Amino acid sequence: MQEPQIILASASPRRRELLEQIGIRFLVQTADVDETPLPGELPETLVKRLAIMKAEAVWKRRAETGETALPVLGSDTLGVLDGELLVKPVDFAHAQQMLRKMSGRQHEILTAVALTTATGSTVTVNRSLVKFRSVPDAEILAYWETGEPRDKAGAYAIQGVGAIFIERLEGSYSGVMGLALYETAQLLAKAGIGIL
Repeated sequence: MQEPQIILASASPRRRELLEQIGIRFLVQTADVDETPLPGELPETLVKRLAIMKAEAVWKRRAETGETALPVLGSDTLGVLDGELLVKPVDFAHAQQMLRKMSGRQHEILTAVALTTATGSTVTVNRSLVKFRSVPDAEILAYWETGEPRDKAGAYAIQGVGAIFIERLEGSYSGVMGLALYETAQLLAKAGIGIL
């Protein structure tokens, strides 16, 4: 087995899948950070802060044992509609409320990618716009019963059944999925890790 090129500071299976898609070899080491927004914090500021916090937490933990050879990649994704965050639903009523609000409308997905190395941290943000078709309540219930929306921000997954609600996407499919690959490749290239 070849040596890893980076550390992924995320337990997300989607982020692992996306890194595998572009052939990056990685180890997973998760970061436990408080994701509570600060008072008055804007969504873009929050998503950048969380991505950096995740990468730096893992970097710091590795540095304590002298393991600083590999860059650490952190990422965070937030949905925003009418200035409110689209978070993971706490129950069906919460999921239904979010999906009803997104029905027939456009919302924004912000995905921050941060890379921490011995020289510091760099972060970039991808913005995508997702337009939902009108989604009737019967479909919202049927979708909830698939189990897919339960642990997804905004109560849907673009890479799953939730794709049937998406009328139009302007931006990055991989960004909406959880790791913007264009931005990731740019950061890795600056750290001397080429994809091709």
